[in-house]
Amino acid sequence: MSWQLQLLNAQLRLFTRPRIGRTRTPEEAQKSVELSSKLAIAPPYLRILERAGGLYWICCGSCRPDRVVLYFHGGGFISGSPLTHSAMLGALSCDAGIEVCALRYPLTQEAPFPAQIDAAMSAWERLRHLGYKPEDIVLGGDSAGGGLALCLLSQLCQRGEAPSGVFTFSPWTDLALTGESLTENAQQDPILPPERIHELAEIVLDGADPCDPRASALYAAFPDCPPVWIAWSETEILRDDGARMATRLRDEGADVQTEVHSSAPHVWPLFQGWVPEGTETLKHAAQFVQESFAENSR
Repeated sequence: MSWQLQLLNAQLRLFTRPRIGRTRTPEEAQKSVELSSKLAIAPPYLRILERAGGLYWICCGSCRPDRVVLYFHGGGFISGSPLTHSAMLGALSCDAGIEVCALRYPLTQEAPFPAQIDAAMSAWERLRHLGYKPEDIVLGGDSAGGGLALCLLSQLCQRGEAPSGVFTFSPWTDLALTGESLTENAQQDPILPPERIHELAEIVLDGADPCDPRASALYAAFPDCPPVWIAWSETEILRDDGARMATRLRDEGADVQTEVHSSAPHVWPLFQGWVPEGTETLKHAAQFVQESFAENSR
């Protein structure tokens, strides 16, 4: 573990985790995330173009015009946006040479479940309308957005319209909260206080079934699934959401690659440019994107 990651974990434990524990409303959470995102290191020549339908096109460097990453940001469905994640997505675009289309889906306080998965499907259909074929698109996401990407993947697989591949960072895939890591890593997780995630799940679901495959990808079906890449940390409370998702997908016959870090915080690629582990993992995800498109170009 680098000294930068050691310092980051200490800062998160001392300042960020207590702040999350004190957050009272979704609106307060959103303001906090927006403020924190200003510390992210964006790559030079980052370009962001907002288009209709809540789509933000993020590009850095020379990008292929015929391929795209459809990305869903994290934030527990109550915070975050394409702009809070634009520095990381710009670096991903630069590393992969692919434009990123990030969706500003409605947060829970703006529209209740299942508005988020409906918006994700609408974004997919918008890309199809623009001329992208399924094999021209890779899905991506982190945390809640990673779970959303996998829920969308399930629906697309069942429609016989699977994308070229999917990558996720620390995905939240089980809103029923049955993973043992929620208790095993309660003290180890440097950023997420486990006592708040139960409250968060109740806010997001608003009485809906937590095992609904539109909310929890762990309970979804994935026939004829394309390759999937999942990263998670051994010390985060959502460890089992990633690990069990990988097992679930393999049981369905999918080719699953995993990247497991021993002590990184939740969605550590967001800290690319600050910690080498974040930069390295993001490059691995970019390589997966390139390989997914290369496989479908043969």
